[in-house]
Amino acid sequence: MPGKSKTSKKLIVENKKELSRAWKFGDDIDTDAIIPGRFLTINDPKELAKHAFEGVRPDFKPVEGDVVVAGENFGCGSSREHAPLALKGAGIKFVIAKSFARIFFRNSINIGLPMLECSDVGRIADGDILEVEGGLVKNLTKNETYHTTPLPEFLEEIVDRGGLIEYARDIVAKERKAKKHK
Repeated sequence: MPGKSKTSKKLIVENKKELSRAWKFGDDIDTDAIIPGRFLTINDPKELAKHAFEGVRPDFKPVEGDVVVAGENFGCGSSREHAPLALKGAGIKFVIAKSFARIFFRNSINIGLPMLECSDVGRIADGDILEVEGGLVKNLTKNETYHTTPLPEFLEEIVDRGGLIEYARDIVAKERKAKKHK
């Protein structure tokens, strides 16, 4: 677990690209660590966000656009959707990890929270300033670039639409429109 963190700040550079502060975690971070079970009666992402990592990292106070960086098997444990909802409610822009628990990965995609697998997460430190663009993570603190595993196109479409529900709504709307024009 990282030591004392730096204050999180959202930075804008001259070319207007958004930069993100990395909140670093280790391996096997389970959903109970992301959002403790006693908060599972809350369904509002912003309210859940107030309790994200409460028991393991009380200094976790991200700003909109920050990213979570973790090691292997991030999101293991229960299949609760509250964990990715808490991260999204906290303003987390991406989760970058060496690997994800599969159901956590899919729950996150389904709510429109991008998951990026990256074998080089060990090179990213807590507080590093990152820029995520396409399949690349640029670490501006260390002047390094890392490659991520691209999402399949249909998963990118789900994320781009804000989640599975919006994606399905768009498909139904297109089908209805097509039927009207026949």
